[in-house]
Amino acid sequence: MEPIMALIVGCLYAAAIYMMLRRSIVKLVIGLMLLSNAANLLIFTSAGMQRGAPPLIPEGALRPEGIVADPLPQALILTAIVIAFGVLAFAVVLIHRAYNIIHTDNLDQMKDTDT
Repeated sequence: MEPIMALIVGCLYAAAIYMMLRRSIVKLVIGLMLLSNAANLLIFTSAGMQRGAPPLIPEGALRPEGIVADPLPQALILTAIVIAFGVLAFAVVLIHRAYNIIHTDNLDQMKDTDT
């Protein structure tokens, strides 16, 4: 399963770089979203693809019983998803505001404007 996930991560990184090199600000934001998802999948894959119980300790025990999943990558990915959602919401509002003022989403025209 890891080689398939490595290919998926590579394809997501390639698509993200392609989208970020386009001259549209909307495509730039889509590329950033793809880059964020690729990084999350990379963390998930590097943690190991194994089945395990939730990392909960039963009452009266000192450690979990059996094989448990590692909670650190899960916490990192959950935090990254929340941060990426906040950045995406801010970027959408910023793009909408810039489009209303400049009337274009082309980055070259945004750079040359005097408004």
